[in-house]
Amino acid sequence: MKINFAFALNNEKMFEKKHFGEAELYAIYTYEKGELKHSETLPNSFISMTEEKVHGSKEKGDAIITLLKERNVSVLVSMQFGKNIKMVSQHFIPVIIDEDRTDQVVEIIVRNIKWIKDELKNRNSGFMLFRIKTGILKTAVE
Repeated sequence: MKINFAFALNNEKMFEKKHFGEAELYAIYTYEKGELKHSETLPNSFISMTEEKVHGSKEKGDAIITLLKERNVSVLVSMQFGKNIKMVSQHFIPVIIDEDRTDQVVEIIVRNIKWIKDELKNRNSGFMLFRIKTGILKTAVE
């Protein structure tokens, strides 16, 4: 099973405590044959999209969803998600991590890939929120 992930990173290619939509870069990783490998990095051209009226605007969320759907992404990985988490979970599995280094996150995801595969196999939308620290915790998106 081939699975594409989008990592929400800063310009130093590290995770930081920002909402997924505020990331400076989206690094696309592909899981295939037991390995999770980097395939491309995209600048988040929507980071400065106006949110004067509402933080977590639907327009910004829709733009990011479209960008990542075009790359067949199924899983979003970030230290935080914002108000658009409910909209995001209709299209992607949201994964919250605590580590800031991509190499550590890659190892953690590969170790726990069976849970992500299971979620993709059993749902088409309305995905559960995953929190990965020492193990996996799945919760419904409210």
